[in-house]
Amino acid sequence: MHSAADLLKKHFPSEVVEVVEYRGDTTVVVKPGRIRAICTFLRDDPTVSFKYLSMIAGLDYAPASPRFAVAYNLYSHKNHDRLTLKAFLESDTSPAIDSVTTVWSTADWHEREAYDLMGIKFRGHPRLKRILLPADWKGHPLRKDYTQRGDQAAVEWVDRKIRAERVK
Repeated sequence: MHSAADLLKKHFPSEVVEVVEYRGDTTVVVKPGRIRAICTFLRDDPTVSFKYLSMIAGLDYAPASPRFAVAYNLYSHKNHDRLTLKAFLESDTSPAIDSVTTVWSTADWHEREAYDLMGIKFRGHPRLKRILLPADWKGHPLRKDYTQRGDQAAVEWVDRKIRAERVK
C-alpha cells in the first residue's frame, strides 16, 4: 500500500473511506468534512511532502448518489510521487466542500473552474465566482443534466449582450 495512504489511515482513521490502487496510481477516498486538515497534513508531513497541487476536478456521477465528488491530484517533488484524494459530496442538489486555497494557493483557479462548470461550491474560497463563462451564464455545462442545446445557449447569451448594448 502507498505510504501516504498508510499515514492517512493512521492519522485520520475515521476519514478514510477506501484506498484504490489501479495501474500504479493510488486514490484515497476520504469523507469531505475534514478535507482541509487532510490536505494540510499531506503537504506538511515530511515523509510524503505533497507540496504541489496539480489539479482539482469536479466529478458528476449522475444518476448515482452521492452524485458529486471532488478529486485532488497531488505531487511530491521530494519523493517523485503522485496521489489522488477524492471526496464524495453530501448533497446532490447543492454540492459543497471546504476550500483548500489556504493549503495551496493554486487551488484558487481550480476551485473556481469546478464552481463555474460543475456548480460545486467551495466554502471559504476568497473570491468564488465564474472564471470561464460570463457572470450571467445560466447553469453549469459539465453537469450531466445540463441541457445540451448545441451552441444555442451561447447564441442566446450573445444576443442578450447585443440587445443590452443597443439599449445603452
